[in-house]
Amino acid sequence: TNSILDHQRAAAIALEHLVGLGHRKIAFMKGHPGSSDSQTRWLAICEVAHGMGLEVDPSLTIQIESEESSPQVGYLHAKKLLSGKLGFTALFAYNDITALGSMRALQEAGYVVPRDVSVMGFDDIPLAEFHYPSLTTVRQPLRHMGEIALQTLLDRIESRANDDQVIAIQPELVVRESTAKANA
Repeated sequence: TNSILDHQRAAAIALEHLVGLGHRKIAFMKGHPGSSDSQTRWLAICEVAHGMGLEVDPSLTIQIESEESSPQVGYLHAKKLLSGKLGFTALFAYNDITALGSMRALQEAGYVVPRDVSVMGFDDIPLAEFHYPSLTTVRQPLRHMGEIALQTLLDRIESRANDDQVIAIQPELVVRESTAKANA
């Protein structure tokens, strides 16, 4: 048994939220290639965007080059994105920690989140709720995923397990203050 996050669903709820607010020019931060979910998540985002008729603009897509997980990473990559003077109204970060760093870079550049740029994260880390503005994100039910993994292990030990079973864990959208209607 494998418990995996339903990445298609995760991408869909995030992009539907942004598009529903009128965002069409969305900047993306792609996870570091070495990060376990990064490729799967990115492919899901591209597929969902394509299905919605939403362009994933390569000039608005930034590849995270660092394996470190810190706000600094998001901050530096957002600065790189801002140096391109490209008009985007929303940023979908690879995870919450890069989203929080990105918000800082946007604010320093004179943008108000979410009035000028909406920011969307991924994970729902505890800090997401207490940052100002608080972060809209896709919650991964990590605890639930852990419980399923443990139960699977116990089943396997007692040989009740069906090895090729895959359990897709459902993500949830958590709407907070960092997203708003696009300021076209």
